[in-house]
Amino acid sequence: MAAAIGAGIDVEKPEGSMIVDIGGGTAEVAVVALSDIVTSRSVKGAGDSYDEAIINYVRKKYNLLIGERTAEDIKIQIGSAFEYEGEGAINVKGRNLIDGLPKDVEVTAAEIREALKESVYQIIDAIKTTLENTPPELAADIYCKGIIMTGGGAQISGFDELIRKSTGVDVMLAENPQYCVVQGSIQILNDMDNDKKRKYAITR
Repeated sequence: MAAAIGAGIDVEKPEGSMIVDIGGGTAEVAVVALSDIVTSRSVKGAGDSYDEAIINYVRKKYNLLIGERTAEDIKIQIGSAFEYEGEGAINVKGRNLIDGLPKDVEVTAAEIREALKESVYQIIDAIKTTLENTPPELAADIYCKGIIMTGGGAQISGFDELIRKSTGVDVMLAENPQYCVVQGSIQILNDMDNDKKRKYAITR
């Protein structure tokens, strides 16, 4: 709920809104209306699983051991969920698992997209399931208004486009998505009276 409020959604309206908040430890997919969560799904791993997937992919394909910071750099520079024009590649340095010596390899954007595929599609499956479990009237609202994405993990290039292609629903990335939960939590604490504070569940 905090992510939805931080993204600027008027959660008190009777209209359905879908929020997809991709944090480090979990991805939360929820439909909200009338200040309540109508239906939701949670996916463990989420943003943290991106880095782990990249580390595992590079180790398996190139026998190269890299750390979390390197995986994060790879994700930021060429990570994507959907093919885009002008895709590039970067040189990745690590430790050769065969002889223990330093080694560098070139890794392409397409390879990293393949590495992230499982994590990305787990979230898309959760979105589809949540839409299927949404009451028809609220689902119609979502199809009209679109899906709002928040959280640092939502900033993977092309993720919004992949969700759009997979669901047929428009997708928008919230402004400053990595701060929506914090901003929403502050707004709840500052602006809601005590009764409403008890009603809203700040889960993240």
